[in-house]
Amino acid sequence: MIIHDLIAGIATGLAGGLTAGLLGVSPGGGLVVFSVLLLGAGQHVAQGISLVAQVPPTGLTGIRRYWQSGNRTPPRWIVLLAIGFVGGGTAGALAANHVSEPALRWTYVAYLAALDAMLILRGGGDKAEHRDKAAARDASSPALLIVGMLAGLSSGFLGIGGGLATVVGLSAVLEVPQHQAQMVSLVMSLIPTTIPSAWIYWSEGSLASWPVLSGVIIGLLAGTDLGARAANRIDRASLRIAMIFFVSLMAIYMTVKALW
Repeated sequence: MIIHDLIAGIATGLAGGLTAGLLGVSPGGGLVVFSVLLLGAGQHVAQGISLVAQVPPTGLTGIRRYWQSGNRTPPRWIVLLAIGFVGGGTAGALAANHVSEPALRWTYVAYLAALDAMLILRGGGDKAEHRDKAAARDASSPALLIVGMLAGLSSGFLGIGGGLATVVGLSAVLEVPQHQAQMVSLVMSLIPTTIPSAWIYWSEGSLASWPVLSGVIIGLLAGTDLGARAANRIDRASLRIAMIFFVSLMAIYMTVKALW
């Protein structure tokens, strides 16, 4: 049983890590879906797995790949995003444990659909390579705080880590170039901002066994590195299309689960 749980956890973490490294998001969004799909976990447990697995710095391998390709993260952005994230994440986790599983699943579907719509409607956000440095200067402090707060709220309430919301908020709303937005999201994953939310899920008993959690973390480390290697060989337009495709698939799958 322990070996089975460990292998299942590794497969789940590997799938989540591959999508995280490729799309530059924290692995939370994928982990919730993959935990439901591969582990058969309920919604609250899947979200608990996602939040706890993101406490260790599993995105470090992916960040190294983005860094080697010349992508950089302004420290001011990380500070402001983290401040907003912690506040939003705590509020979201407290609210989630008072909501039924069907309601959480439908909220998750609506959230994914909204992100998809933003990516499609704001598809021209990174129009030229030379905008990298300009984007770094133009992001205002209030805008970054709002992106962090909304990402944290989605993280705590839906157990997804907030990486998807961070990438979409930076790229589609603030028009930060795609690779840079993905780098910022992965750097954010190094800060254990999910600890307050994870603790709330832990205290409510919404958590998997230790072999499963250990396997997920091992899989994340390997998968994120592989995904980031692939991402740095893909152009920005293709990455945006991949993000839209991935979010759409998650929304469809979770819609089917909610209907069942």
